Formats: sequence, structure tokens, C-alpha cells
Amino acid sequence: MPFDCPGTRTLSASGSRGRAAAAGLCGRGGWPVERQARAEILTVGTELLLGQTIDTNSAYIGEQLAAAGIEVHWKSAVGDHEGHIREALRAALARSEIVITTGGLGPTEDDLTCLAVAAELGRPLILDKTVLESIRHRFTDRAIVMSRNNERQAMIPEGATVLPNRNGTAPGFAIRLRDGRIVAAVPGVPSEMRLMLNEQVIPRLRESFGVTSTIRSHILKACGIAESTLDETISDLIRLSRNPTIGVMAYPDEIHIRLTVKSESEAEGDRLLDELETAIRARLGDYLFGRDEERLEEVVGRLLLETRATVAVAESCTGGLVCHRLTNLPGSSAYFIRGDVVYANEAKERLLDVPHKLIAEHGAVSRPVALAMAIGMRQTAGTDLALGITGIAGPGGGSATKPVGLTYIALASEGGVICREHRFLADRDTNKLLASQSALDILRRHLLSSRHA
Repeated sequence: MPFDCPGTRTLSASGSRGRAAAAGLCGRGGWPVERQARAEILTVGTELLLGQTIDTNSAYIGEQLAAAGIEVHWKSAVGDHEGHIREALRAALARSEIVITTGGLGPTEDDLTCLAVAAELGRPLILDKTVLESIRHRFTDRAIVMSRNNERQAMIPEGATVLPNRNGTAPGFAIRLRDGRIVAAVPGVPSEMRLMLNEQVIPRLRESFGVTSTIRSHILKACGIAESTLDETISDLIRLSRNPTIGVMAYPDEIHIRLTVKSESEAEGDRLLDELETAIRARLGDYLFGRDEERLEEVVGRLLLETRATVAVAESCTGGLVCHRLTNLPGSSAYFIRGDVVYANEAKERLLDVPHKLIAEHGAVSRPVALAMAIGMRQTAGTDLALGITGIAGPGGGSATKPVGLTYIALASEGGVICREHRFLADRDTNKLLASQSALDILRRHLLSSRHA
């Protein structure tokens, strides 16, 4: 059922289209419910602003609302201060039909969400005896004496719909204003928030606003291409596509292309997404390596299984990261044979038969040494394929001719050996990540060409 809001009270906030009007139930003679359903998420907690707690709630709420066909247009965070919460709520109600607050519903003095919402909407707090009894029972069942301050959690804004909390003591509540806007307050504890959101808030929001569509997204993943080049390649699709829409998100090691569709049925959404994905794949080709939750190492592992190829890895600057990624998958023993971290020059010479003269002449970080590492690993491991990786991860060790981030990645196969030079311009950890990603991508591209041969 939709949220009920008996009674009317004057809002303290002003805004367009009568937003300073009364806050109460849309009765039969009241204003019609707005069909548009722009949502805003308001997270409450000073710990969020101080960086002491990572806000995972708003990400989850946004994801669930999108799946329910409700678009989130804004997100904001505010500390535990009544005036600031009221100000944030006032701004949210001036531009959104739905405001969902999370956090600040506990029993302590700095839990001020309920008080702030009630004050901003001009509603007194009323003791809800049913809620109070529920809280008492929860403490009794756990054989714990209830503190007096827990009684504060039973003070509910007049006319609000109480949202029972099966996982904690803090109930949520929802208030539907006379013009159809809805304010819903849920706890900040993730396990409590998620259950309340999915079981009570979202179903009622969909009914209240007549939402029948859903919003779904697919992620296409690319690597080995600059963000600017990718954007240029599909810029017309980004500009012209309205449903689905396209968003580009760049990460240090890969680029994600988000396709988001709003549709009345799953079949219609799939058709629209598939059409756009086909167009993007035609433009980007092998730069695309995966979709949604797929990781590059998973794609490489699948290709190794399909082609029945085995691989070994000789690593220097990446310190075993490529081996870790390849072996972090169930069943990797079917294709991964051996991995050596040959950090010292002596290890390269002794384990891989890299000639001492080669290192002395060209240096450990060089194309010839990377080639020799890949060839030596393939021969000693007896595998179909072998990678050789050498570079300068940083922050020290670089020079004018060989700067930090310079990396050589070689791949040896039955058809010969290739080597790619890269210049990564990041910190040590990121340089290692980028080198491991590039090594896996070289392997992926070789396996694709072998499969298509």
C-alpha cells in the first residue's frame, strides 16, 4: 500500500509550485500525486564528513531505486546537526519528489534526524506506544535492561507511517506531503536499512508514484585504450543515445562504459541494451574485454581453457601480481604451470638463463632482457606461452633515459616472441597494477588471435 499521511501541517520551507504548502495526506479532495519521481538520498552522520566511515548506504539505495525504476538525481551528506539536517532536507524537497534519509535514528543525543525532519515539516513528535512496546520486547528477548534514552526512538512525527525494524531498535518512518512528495527515513546500520528499504519503502514508492518501469545497467569493460580515444570513438553514440544512455568511467587500469536503460519490460530493455552494445562493440572491437562483473584474469583464464594452452610467468617489477591474478581463480591449475619472481639480476640469470652480458649491456629493464625472460621461462617451464615482465615501479630507481614507470612486457609462444614498451606515470602500487593489466591484456589478445586463426 502507498504511504498514508493523515492530517495537514504547514511546511517551514518555501519553494516553487507551492512547496511551502502543507505537509499531509493527499485525500480525495487534496492535490494529485505527481507522477514524476525524482529521488534524492540524504545521508546523515558527522563520521561520514570526517572520512571515518565510508558511505556504502547511498550506493546501495541508488542501485535499488534504479532497479525499481526510480531515478536518483541528487545525493548529499550532512553532519549530526539539527539545523544542517533541516537545511539539507529543505533543499532536497525543493527539487525532488522523493527524499530518503539514512542515519541519525538511534537513541543518542546526536541522533537528530527524526527531530530535524519533524521540525522542518512542522509536525510535533508523538510517543508511539506500539513502537515503544516493540523496543521493550526486543531488549527483554535479549535479556538486556533497556536504557531510558531508547524511549526517544518511539517519538515519531505526527501523521508519519511507521516502518518497523526487524533487525534493530530504530524504526523508520515515512511522511507523504500534501502535494505528493515523500520523505522516508531509514536507519544508518546497513543490515537494518537494506531490509527496510526493500521490503517497505520501495514497494510503497512504486505504488505511490505509479512506477511500472525498471532501470537496468550493463557495464562494458575496456583496456589498452586511452579514455580520450575511447570517448572520441563513440562520442556520437554518447551524444545521440537517449534510452539507453551511455556513461564512461575511467579507472587506472581499465575503462567502464555504462549502458542504462529504462523500460516497461525486461525483454524490451534487453533488446535496447543489446542493440547499443552491438554498435559499441563494432567501434571498439578487441579493446573490450568483459562485461559487468567479469575481470580480465577471468577472461584470460577462460580463453586459456578454450584454447587448451598453458602459461608460465616470469615477473620482476610486478612482484608476483600477475601470478596472483591468474591463480586467484578456481581451476587455474589446468593452465597455469609456473611463476617466478626474478627480482635480482642473479635470479634472472640462474633461473631463466638470461645472459649476464645481456643485462650488463642493456640493463635489467630493457627490451632484450624482457624477451630473454619470456623465452627462458617458456623453455624451462615447458609451456605453450610465457610472459616476461621487467620495469621500474618506483618511486626511486629511475633515470633520464629510463624513468620510473618504464616497463617491458614480452610474450613467448610457438610462433615467436613479442615485446611491448609501456611508460606508466603513477605511484608504485598503480604502476604494478597497470603492468599486470597490460601483461594479461597481451596474453588475452594473443589467445583471441589464436582462437580466430
